[in-house]
Amino acid sequence: MKFGFVLDNRKCIGCHACTVACKSEHDVPIGVNRTFVKQTEKGVYPNAKRLFSVTRCNHCTDAPCVEICPVECLHIRPDGIVDFNSDRCIGCKSCMQACPYDALYIDPDTKTAAKCNYCSHRVDIGLEPACVNVCPEHAIISGDMDDPDSEISQLLAGQNVTVRKPEKGTNPNVFYINADEVSLTPHATGRHEDYLWNSQANGVGHYAKFAETLAKKSYGEMASELAGNPATTTTYGGGGRNQPKSSMSVIMEKANPKRVYDTPDKGILWGWEVSGYVFTKAIAAGAVLVLFMAQLMGINFTPETSWLAMGLGLGFLTLTGALLVKDLDQPTRFLYVILRPQWNSWLVKGGYAITIFGGMVTLWAAGKYFSLPLVETIGLWASALTAIVVAVYTAFLFAQAKGRDFWQSPTLPLHMLIHSLMAGAAALAIGAYFVGSAAGWDTYLGYLVAGTIAVNLVVMLFELTITHPTDDARATVDMILKGRYKMKFWLGVVVIGNFLPLALILAGVALPIASAIALIGIVLTETIWVEAPQRIPLT
Repeated sequence: MKFGFVLDNRKCIGCHACTVACKSEHDVPIGVNRTFVKQTEKGVYPNAKRLFSVTRCNHCTDAPCVEICPVECLHIRPDGIVDFNSDRCIGCKSCMQACPYDALYIDPDTKTAAKCNYCSHRVDIGLEPACVNVCPEHAIISGDMDDPDSEISQLLAGQNVTVRKPEKGTNPNVFYINADEVSLTPHATGRHEDYLWNSQANGVGHYAKFAETLAKKSYGEMASELAGNPATTTTYGGGGRNQPKSSMSVIMEKANPKRVYDTPDKGILWGWEVSGYVFTKAIAAGAVLVLFMAQLMGINFTPETSWLAMGLGLGFLTLTGALLVKDLDQPTRFLYVILRPQWNSWLVKGGYAITIFGGMVTLWAAGKYFSLPLVETIGLWASALTAIVVAVYTAFLFAQAKGRDFWQSPTLPLHMLIHSLMAGAAALAIGAYFVGSAAGWDTYLGYLVAGTIAVNLVVMLFELTITHPTDDARATVDMILKGRYKMKFWLGVVVIGNFLPLALILAGVALPIASAIALIGIVLTETIWVEAPQRIPLT
């Protein structure tokens, strides 16, 4: 048994009955939807048409939301329905990042993730989903796709059907008949502030914008324009006749194609807390790795430097944990990641890595404090090994977020590791100014900060200039290099955050100052890398 949907665009009239029925059946709050009807327009009047596309959870066979969920809130039932248990949800929003179809949302009342669950409570007693029952045109067909006698199975066998984003490899189980690429592909149309029904302060229907324009004019100008005065009308059509140009013509000329009705934008799901914790864990892991590398290379450092590395490791690890918990919409359930783990999720693997790393640094500190050389050595080696995992695991978590194409870059683990070494060396250089250091220590740190900056510039060059396989990834790169983030990237990241500290170190200027500037560059970089991909619409 495998349930799915067929959405017949030949029949859909865009009445939104499915949206209303879904909201009523599940008490869905205002501002979020489990299913909605996206409307787009294409062409130029009079050769124009409006397209309707019902959008919802695709109940994927290989559901990325299930794989990334750290607490098994999301799960695939034996009948193929992707369902959820809100009692387990910690509100981490990972599932929303993983879903390529923008099907999930955080319920503003319960602060937990929710989505279309195929009305599983109705299916369990032999009923169809509410949206299927209410559709007046029978444009939504549900059923068991493994049953050859079912209507949905016969439609799939006899019709040319399309799915959304097949390149994601999720094997979605929502199929469209007579689908239009403009409706199914998010980047085919842009988001606009002026939607179909949200700006009609004056007038109704097609003439709303025309009425709004008239309302801003004086009575004399309004009468002149309505009378067809040449000074206030537009010439078009045959014979050079001057007529008021209808607002419908203006709208349709600009809608080629245009999204005219859509679900509200969910905004930035992972904000400053996520970019902040990427930065703090980079310092925590990097400080330990830099000291471990120094010991391997035989570079002298003082006992105070060892305690400084341990302090940075544990202190910034604590900040990392605090930021992780703060980012949850259900922070009181944060221990579920450890106590109810779903081991395919890199959020769980990262949580355990952070916990083990903290324990190993504590063991290292205990061995040093109680003068137990073997314990100290084991603690240092174990801390260094787990520090590598702590430094890079977020790259694999981001890779599980299949909805964000830019995060699928194979260089992201190297990006995270280089930033960790740079941050650790910079933090130790600043700390050495206050606690002192052995001969040659500052030289070692200076070479390391300068070297990681150089490698970081090469890695960023590779990340931004390689041929990206998808339009969404290319749009993210354009946003960074030429769009919304161009000033922050070119001036903040490249010039101030990388070239300036590199120049200061090469010129022999105080290393702590250059290190502090390099840390600012890391913060700006991680902010852009976390935010920019989330500004690409998924539906």
